[in-house]
Amino acid sequence: MTIKRIKPGPRMSAGVVYNGVVYVAGQTATDTSVGVGGQTEQVLAKIDAILAEAGTDKSKLLSANIWLPDIGTFNEMNKVWDAWVSPGNTPARATVQAPLANPQLKVEIMCVAAV
Repeated sequence: MTIKRIKPGPRMSAGVVYNGVVYVAGQTATDTSVGVGGQTEQVLAKIDAILAEAGTDKSKLLSANIWLPDIGTFNEMNKVWDAWVSPGNTPARATVQAPLANPQLKVEIMCVAAV
């Protein structure tokens, strides 16, 4: 079976497609000057683009993992997530508090979707 790598880099690929599934690496915001809501919007836009390049979309999400350095921003992140996620096609999901590599990052999301 063929493995397709999306935006491969020296350390990781943004996504990897194999056997009808796309694995999206943890995505973070580019503009860290905004709060968790704005950063979540940026991350979800990146995920949309990776899913599109893989030939799928958010309606095919299977699972998502979300990391927040401050769990107190959970509701603010969820407001953006809830407006974005495909109704009736919500993935299995976990959200945890964890420090992120860059202290200016407010959210990181990785997901898996069917192609």
